[in-house]
Amino acid sequence: MYIMESEDETRRLIVQEQSDEALQKLLRAGLRPGDRVLDAGCGPGFISGMIADLVGPTGHVTGIDINPDRLAEASRLNAQRSHTRFLKGDVRTIELPDGAFDFTWCQFVLEYLPDRRPALAELIRVTRPGGRLVLSEIDGFGLGNWPFPPALQESCKTFIDALSQTGFDFYVGRKLFTELRQAGLVDLRVHLLPQYVVAGAADSRMIQDWEIRFAALEPVVAPAFANREAYQRHCRDYLRMLMEPDTLKFAVRLVTEGRRP
Repeated sequence: MYIMESEDETRRLIVQEQSDEALQKLLRAGLRPGDRVLDAGCGPGFISGMIADLVGPTGHVTGIDINPDRLAEASRLNAQRSHTRFLKGDVRTIELPDGAFDFTWCQFVLEYLPDRRPALAELIRVTRPGGRLVLSEIDGFGLGNWPFPPALQESCKTFIDALSQTGFDFYVGRKLFTELRQAGLVDLRVHLLPQYVVAGAADSRMIQDWEIRFAALEPVVAPAFANREAYQRHCRDYLRMLMEPDTLKFAVRLVTEGRRP
């Protein structure tokens, strides 16, 4: 279940993808002209378009997503790229042939799955022998703050515990090296990338990103607090911390890649 759904989610995802310079450098290093690529959980398709430009017209990009609105946006955004296509699909049951792709990319999807094993098996299956699977996921997102008031740390723990009950994994990034190795992939590498580093007050874009997150997650998380007002107070306190000029805020992402033998 994608628990972040809201009317503003597509816009939030596009802004997030457009600002990801570290990821762009990583993709440039790993893709080759002519590659056939799967973008699993493609969202609004900005990264799919970036991949399509890197593999060029002799390559091809297939994006899959479970959300039809996101797929429509991806098709619109990439209308001028004839070597792209976007299909409705679930990473746990990918209705595409074995070994169809030279490079399989999946970002910010596995964190939502209570059981990742079917998705990992499918992502490996559709990657050709010798091809690469690359997984980009959060690890401890939103917890890298200092100073971090004890009361806010405690309410963040309530927030995390409530999300974890849905199967969401805040620490999925660190687990994927072991899981891919046990699944038989070879030549594994792990890259540590900044999700954000903010020394001082966060800008309006970051504040809006968190406001959208808090609003979308309220139905899931608020019941874990004493009442709705307690949840909203937590959100206000967190946003106030983000705007604090004397506070450092940072988050990381772990990108794990391996080759199918």
